[in-house]
Amino acid sequence: MLPSQARFFKDILTNRHNRAILERWPGLDLPDGWLVAGCLFQTVWNLSSGRAPEAGIKDYDLFYFDTSDLSEAGERAVQARVSDALGDLGVTVEVSNQARVHLWYTNYFGEPYAALRSSREGIDRFLVPATCVGVRPDELYAPNGLDLLYEGMLTMNPLTPHRELFLKKAQSYRSRWPWLQMRPGTAIAPVGGSSN
Repeated sequence: MLPSQARFFKDILTNRHNRAILERWPGLDLPDGWLVAGCLFQTVWNLSSGRAPEAGIKDYDLFYFDTSDLSEAGERAVQARVSDALGDLGVTVEVSNQARVHLWYTNYFGEPYAALRSSREGIDRFLVPATCVGVRPDELYAPNGLDLLYEGMLTMNPLTPHRELFLKKAQSYRSRWPWLQMRPGTAIAPVGGSSN
C-alpha cells in the first residue's frame, strides 16, 4: 500500500461508521461491492477542516453490481437486507445497483448515462474527479489518485460532463468546506448557496 493510500485508510477509519461498515463487510455479501462517495471524501475534508470525522455526513453509500436482477424491487430487497445488517449504526445507508443506473439516471437528472459494466465504472463517473473513491476491506479504488481530494480541487469529470449538475454539486461542497478550490476558468456562484 502506498503512503498516500495508507493515510487515506487511516483518515476514513477515524469515522466510526465507515469503520463499522467495513468491519461488517463480509456479512453484507454485495457482488462487486464498494463503500463509496461522500462518507469517504467528506471524512477527509472534515479532518482537514478540524471537524469531527462524521460531521454533516448525510448518508453512507454502497455500490454493488448485479446484472441478474435489474429491477427496482431487487435493489430494494438488497437495501432492506443491508439496512437490517447496519441499522444499529443509526445512520442512513443507501445501496445502489450500478447495473441499473442507466435505467433511471436520465429521468432523474435530465442527462444521458450509458450502461455501466462494473461498480468501478460507476465510481469513475462521479461528477467531481477528486471524489472518485471507493473502498472495501484492504482495497482502495481511486482512478484519479488522491492528490485532488487532499488538495480540495474541484474539477468537472470529462466522463460525466454535465456542467449544471457539476456546478450545483461544487457549490454545495464549497458552502460546507469553503477552502475547496475551483480550477481557474470554472465559473461558479459565490460560496453560501445550496446545501445539497
